Amino acid sequence: MADRLRPGGFLLLALLVLILDQASKAWVLALFQPYEVVPVLPVFNLTLAFNEGAAFSFLDDAGGWQRWFFIGLTSIISVGLVVWLLRLKTSERLTGFSLALILGGALGNLVDRVRIGKVTDFLDFHWHGWHWPAFNLADSAITLGVVLMLLASFRQQPNSP
Repeated sequence: MADRLRPGGFLLLALLVLILDQASKAWVLALFQPYEVVPVLPVFNLTLAFNEGAAFSFLDDAGGWQRWFFIGLTSIISVGLVVWLLRLKTSERLTGFSLALILGGALGNLVDRVRIGKVTDFLDFHWHGWHWPAFNLADSAITLGVVLMLLASFRQQPNSP
């Protein structure tokens, strides 16, 4: 048990991601009309958009059942992430950091699905008329968490027989 990480700091990071995500979405929902575009930089806009599906609007127009599917799936995955965090060894700090980012982002989007039935997106990057699908801070945390997890997997030493 002595070689286990204390998960408290990682759970606080997940909570911070959740709070920042929800605060940013509340700000956008209070100030923007749906699909209103506010240019910020030549390659970046703020725009209020909604996604009832998953990444890149997958299943966005599936008729409503996907809300409950994604709520259930995200809930199960979130429990799995917490269990994984609780079992990390002290040498797995980067994995803990990545799991916390993924967990906080997943919970941020889960709150949206439970509360309003869809995920609020507002970050819109574009280049020469091509727009990346709008996303939010939760999506950013999940993406960064996955990248860090991949990095952590490459840094781990193989187990000796």
